[in-house]
Amino acid sequence: MAQQVTNYICPNCGGPMHFDAATGKVKCDYCDSTFTIEEVKKSYEEKNQKAREAAKEAADGTTGLGAEELGIEAPNVETAAGEDWGSDASKLKVYNCGNCGAQLITDETTAATTCPYCGNPTIIPGQFSAGRKPDYVIPFACEKEQAMEKLQSYYKGKKLLPKSFTSGNHLEEIKGVYVPYWLFSGSVDADMTFECGKSTTTREGDFDVTRTKLYRVRRAGTMKFEKIPCDASTSMPDDLMDSVEPYHYDSLRKFELEYLPGYLANKYDVEQKTLQKKADERAVATACDELRDSISGYDSVTEQGRSAKIRHGKTDYALMPVWLLYTKWNDQDFLFAMNGQTQKMTGNLPVAPGKAVAWFAGVSAVVFALLAAVMVLFMDSENPTGSLAVSLVMALVVGAITLGVMYSQMKPVAQATRAAQYLKQDQSEIRVRQDDYIRTVETRTPVKREEPGKASGGKQ
Repeated sequence: MAQQVTNYICPNCGGPMHFDAATGKVKCDYCDSTFTIEEVKKSYEEKNQKAREAAKEAADGTTGLGAEELGIEAPNVETAAGEDWGSDASKLKVYNCGNCGAQLITDETTAATTCPYCGNPTIIPGQFSAGRKPDYVIPFACEKEQAMEKLQSYYKGKKLLPKSFTSGNHLEEIKGVYVPYWLFSGSVDADMTFECGKSTTTREGDFDVTRTKLYRVRRAGTMKFEKIPCDASTSMPDDLMDSVEPYHYDSLRKFELEYLPGYLANKYDVEQKTLQKKADERAVATACDELRDSISGYDSVTEQGRSAKIRHGKTDYALMPVWLLYTKWNDQDFLFAMNGQTQKMTGNLPVAPGKAVAWFAGVSAVVFALLAAVMVLFMDSENPTGSLAVSLVMALVVGAITLGVMYSQMKPVAQATRAAQYLKQDQSEIRVRQDDYIRTVETRTPVKREEPGKASGGKQ
């Protein structure tokens, strides 16, 4: 069945239009005229009505203006076919640009695109007809220039970044994409048990005696979640899309095609039921975190068991704004993503091995020098070798931790495992707070006695 293609043409000058993130309106690329979403919808509804009347007159054999004379830009979309495409034919769509007439090919999930020949933004609403229409959209709130500036600032402060990357890294492509997401709501009934301890230590003769009171602690409650997002496009890296979260849902708008011109937009190709498990796991992990974090006043907390019951609620379908930036350096491709609403930038960066070694060695050396001086002067002056050995181990640990933190800044992209941003605190509660004493455990440690004639911690 033929599908309609919509080109948004300026009512004033006939030029192509796009959704302008700065104003939240649809803007003409040529005369800079701006129109509200409602104005554009009304204009195209009127044109479509005239087109339907013209088609009816033509079918009845009556005279009247045709769609072309009325200025309706709505060429047909046909399914690509032919033996040359083989089995890939069913995955492609071919249509004619309504502005320049060029024949273009897209995949079956592309719902908005731009003609590479004339640059005209084109909406393919028929692509949504094969599946569920989006419930919501978060419009782009920042422009391409802001994404480019954000990328440059993203490089700053990365101590392990190769020196040549900033100057030799070339931006190959940047595009704004409306990415399809399933938004899962629901609640988790969680129940957890822990063994917790309170410890005190006293000196009794030649022993340090530590007494630990052990408690069986139980926490149970219901945590409600709203709109946990899961990327529903196989063309988008899941970990990259997870890493641009969170989105602020106060900007959610009822879906209208008029938000799409000027940006790419994809339809979902991962079904809701496929991603439900991921949302469930994020919700359960966060619910358990809430229960554990409610425990206080203990020196040790050890989980002993947990159970969780998930209650699924409403699932919404939304398009979220993402700027994708493709760069190249040393024949390597790098993909960065920026949240088109919050401007949060993410993406993995290369690590210079020489810088990593230098930072590890430098931090370790400084820490070793400080610790060695302290230990030799104030701790065990009779055993300097042992003091130096302890200092070295501690310095290496500090160096490794520092390097780990620096490395994590270079590789921030990761799958989301929690959903704390989507927890409805005002609708969640911990109903059970039970702390029961079990027993007391005692440990006795011999106290090291000083040899006669030697002062504690110093020289004679």
